[in-house]
Amino acid sequence: MNYVYVIRSKKSGYLYTGYTADLRKRFNQHNENKHGFTKKRGPWELIYYEACHNQQDATSREKYLKSGMGKRYLKNRLKRFLSLTG
Repeated sequence: MNYVYVIRSKKSGYLYTGYTADLRKRFNQHNENKHGFTKKRGPWELIYYEACHNQQDATSREKYLKSGMGKRYLKNRLKRFLSLTG
């Protein structure tokens, strides 16, 4: 399985969307400051993920979630469960 995920910075509230084949390992890498873009923005919390059958599906879904429509989809989906602002 491959996963598309969204993490939120506990420091700034910033959302980061990515994909991986090993969600647990990848999440730990973000919190251990091993990933360039998220390195100085943590600590992070996992707020959303989806499982995909293969990497191509995961990358396509990640691309969608990073688009304007995808961001609106996530915001609407998550606002019922999390106190997200902005």
